[in-house]
Amino acid sequence: MGFFSNLFRFSSHDMAIDLGTANTVVYLRGRGIVLNEPSVVAVETLNGVKRVKAVGDDAKLMMGKTPDSIQAIRPLRDGVIADIDVAEQMIAHFIRKVHGGQRRFMRWPQIVICVPSGSTSVERRAIRDAASNAGASQVWLIEEPMAAAIGADMPVTEPIGSMVVDIGGGTTEVAVLSLRGLAYTTSVRVGGDKMDEAIVSYVRRNHNLLIGDATAERIKQEVGVAKPPLDGIGLTIHVKGRDLVNGVPKEIQINQGQIAEALSEPVGQIVEGVRIALENTAPELAADIVDQGIVLTGGGALLKGIDEVLRDETGLPVTIADDPLTCVALGTGRALEDPIYRGVLHSA
Repeated sequence: MGFFSNLFRFSSHDMAIDLGTANTVVYLRGRGIVLNEPSVVAVETLNGVKRVKAVGDDAKLMMGKTPDSIQAIRPLRDGVIADIDVAEQMIAHFIRKVHGGQRRFMRWPQIVICVPSGSTSVERRAIRDAASNAGASQVWLIEEPMAAAIGADMPVTEPIGSMVVDIGGGTTEVAVLSLRGLAYTTSVRVGGDKMDEAIVSYVRRNHNLLIGDATAERIKQEVGVAKPPLDGIGLTIHVKGRDLVNGVPKEIQINQGQIAEALSEPVGQIVEGVRIALENTAPELAADIVDQGIVLTGGGALLKGIDEVLRDETGLPVTIADDPLTCVALGTGRALEDPIYRGVLHSA
């Protein structure tokens, strides 16, 4: 019986989920990352009854373009669940999707989910309940910066201080790690979403043009920069939106210098979070960080020049993880698979 109980305890159905504000990435035991889709759910209301119309990629395409009866909802805000019912349906959909839609004969999976280090016990309970109701037999939680550090191959189990800065969609997690624990952590509620909002408000303020979040995200990904280009202009991009003066659609041109100006506030808040963490780090760990440097993970690490800005501000070496977008999911998956990391998981 012992053999079979062990066999069932760690089944191939077990999964690790990076439940992000912008994207949800799913890692399946023994198979690696099997799904990476936007954390968006399209809900249709007919005669007062709500039903899910689309999830993930399909729902993201509908954002900002839905009729009155359909709402494209992002159930997570600032890295935590804002709409528990919709989050539950989204998790259930992704569980079904990675198992090919099959639920018969399937043992309920154990699920490891990462949470922002600054999340409250109420927020953690919401995540646990959503995963349990979606079909998890057991839910484990791992703190996001710890997952990011494991995914970036940092020496988290050794007595060496290392610093990770995980810039996600809703939050930026700054943490100093040593011996499987977080020696210091701070969670700044600034990430990719705030960068998009900064671009929207800049274009509105300076060009009287109203653009949507999807357009702002495209601008950020294509020409976004954390520091102004040397000539102050750099690349230019055409942006379409609605003219606020006469209400008609219009196209304008903006350059990288303007984008850097638009993003200066969110980037400055991230730098401030890093500075506060360094000020609060024990001297011995600080000495290690001088050697090890800072590792950037998360989608925000892809913003051009953000590593240079941090290097200039701190004087420390700054490197970007190999695959910053999936780092947290990879680390969460390794914590699920490798017994050496068992101590970093918390039963929810």
